[in-house]
Amino acid sequence: MAKEKSTRKAGRPRSQAAQQAVLDAANKIMLTEGLGRLSIERVAAEAGVGKPTIYRNWANAHELAMAALMQEPVDPFRSPGGSAKQRLQAHLKSVLKTFSTSRGRQITLTLASAEQESELAKAFRNQVILQSRAFGHKLIEQAIAEGAVNPAVDIEAALDALYGPIFFRLLVGHLQVDESLAGTLVDMLFSGIEPSGKHSDSPPPTEQ
Repeated sequence: MAKEKSTRKAGRPRSQAAQQAVLDAANKIMLTEGLGRLSIERVAAEAGVGKPTIYRNWANAHELAMAALMQEPVDPFRSPGGSAKQRLQAHLKSVLKTFSTSRGRQITLTLASAEQESELAKAFRNQVILQSRAFGHKLIEQAIAEGAVNPAVDIEAALDALYGPIFFRLLVGHLQVDESLAGTLVDMLFSGIEPSGKHSDSPPPTEQ
């Protein structure tokens, strides 16, 4: 019995190590040869794992590419201290920093010319947009609990206002994407969704 228990415990670290090896291999291929050279077969060979190991976690090479790209940003829920607003800003900075790398720029350029229903576009929605919004949703809920945000706020609309400009700039390319945008977006968002009465610098309305 004891031996059986030990065997089960050993399986999980091996699985995590294999996943990390896959992500590292995908990163290496994208960095040195470009997104177009990334394939499940190539990554499996580089990582020393079987293809089923990859397919258990990612549906295709595009999802794997996005997961590899997004693995580096700091998890805002593990960041010590700070308000939900500060953690949200740190999260946005990490997203912006990721897309300022050579891999991020390469994927952005590829996305700009991709069909909306292409596998790459779907992977971008699943691995980047939806996961980023999930982070943001939790952080706005925390800000509501802290009393920093009006509890009646439409969280989905707030997330659109927060992430929309980032992905619009990424895909259209009309303005540069840099980390300073994070502070601007969070400040603009919170100025509109703070509880009433929080803007002390505005004079109270005069009675007619």
